Amino acid sequence: MFRRTFLLSLPALAACTIAPQGLSLALNSTLILTRHADRQDKLDLLSAKGRDRARALVAATKDLRVTRIHAPGIDRNLETAAPLARALDLPVERIPQEQPTAALVQSAQGRSVIWIGNKGNLTRIWEDLRLSGPAPLDYGDLAILRADVNGTVTIERRRYGPA
Repeated sequence: MFRRTFLLSLPALAACTIAPQGLSLALNSTLILTRHADRQDKLDLLSAKGRDRARALVAATKDLRVTRIHAPGIDRNLETAAPLARALDLPVERIPQEQPTAALVQSAQGRSVIWIGNKGNLTRIWEDLRLSGPAPLDYGDLAILRADVNGTVTIERRRYGPA
């Protein structure tokens, strides 16, 4: 069974970087987006393949210097985050899943942070940030959003875990 001893709560963040048309990443920020790993049927628990994928997330993000891990308080998301949290000795900071973009933008200011989300909130973040191309909705999709010193956002896409 999944243990939650490493979880902290992240309060709602009021201050965020706002562009006239909506939210945007601050300069020198990295926001990594991925969906929770494969789950057992319609249960909230990860399958064996999902647990393998969650462990693979550690290697897939090793070069990204993650300093904060965020997820909604859903078991499959927290279970996906657990191996990364252990490897980095970081807590999983919970953000409500309904509208996470502002809190993530604030958290990522000058840092590299990861959001382990769900189809709905990943789509919402993608739309809120006005990003092109598809959101990372499949198991094993990893989207790395980087805002450089000029505010230009680039998107790097990776895959991780079992096929």
